[in-house]
Order: sequence, then structure tokens, then C-alpha cells
Amino acid sequence: MTDEEERALREQLARLQQEHRDLDAAIAALALSPGSDLIQVQRLKKRKLVLRDKIRQIEDALTPDIIA
Repeated sequence: MTDEEERALREQLARLQQEHRDLDAAIAALALSPGSDLIQVQRLKKRKLVLRDKIRQIEDALTPDIIA
């Protein structure tokens, strides 16, 4: 992996992590509001899980394979 590819992955990772935190805050706010839309909360939770999977995939790509 070149330095430029690694930098691009790290930038994408930072954006995804920020979006994940934002979704977490949005879910918490919706859960506390009276009469919140449960379908919307479920959609946000699903999106959050997809983001988590993408974050882990990028973290795995950035972590060098070490054979012990």
C-alpha cells in the first residue's frame, strides 16, 4: 500500500467514524423524544451497523499482517 492510498484510507476512516458518532447522537435524541418514529430509529441503527462494518474493514486494511 502506498503512502497516498494509506492517507486516503485514513481520511475515509475519519469521515466514517464521525458519521458513526453523529448517528449515535441522532439515535439517542430520537429515543428520548416523545412520539419518536421507531422505523426511523431502526433505519438509523441499521446505517450505524453498516458504518461499523466499513470502519472495521478499513482498520483491517490499515493494520499490517503480522505472522507470529
